[in-house]
Amino acid sequence: MNKTSLDKRKIKILLLEGVHPSAVEAFQQDGYTRIEEHAKSLPEAKLLEAASDAYLIGIRSATRITARVLEHAPKLLGIGCFCIGTNQVALDAAQMRGIPVFNAPFSNTRSVAELVLAEIIMLLRGIPYRNAMAHRGGSRQHVPAHHGGPCTSSIGVVGRRRNGTSGQQQG
Repeated sequence: MNKTSLDKRKIKILLLEGVHPSAVEAFQQDGYTRIEEHAKSLPEAKLLEAASDAYLIGIRSATRITARVLEHAPKLLGIGCFCIGTNQVALDAAQMRGIPVFNAPFSNTRSVAELVLAEIIMLLRGIPYRNAMAHRGGSRQHVPAHHGGPCTSSIGVVGRRRNGTSGQQQG
């Protein structure tokens, strides 16, 4: 086992806005035990208190990590944004303190919307049928008629919160 300069049991990780339980599990499996979770974003006064002894902070899009929050977090080593971007973090202030800010751009609502639209187009073009025929040695010419693709079809977008909105914008 690799040694760290600080015992993992002393490193506080602050996770806000209901970050997925798999993140907590991953930290625990790696030996971190001081994990503070909150289902929602904290008001600034509580955020200042919670961040004061945190080494890592994980947020989603509602929490604002301002320069003031960073000033009150002298132990902070990194910020993880479990969302689309990093605009909710005072990046200049974080950079001045040498605090890296990460995000997960491939697990966002735009990616979900793009995936849904790609699957719709794939189904409208008969790709699953053509794929099955190709693997069976059949002819690509014998494809059932379809509706002409997404440009001539009405597509309903049903989504929850940002996923539906993002899907509408993509279409």
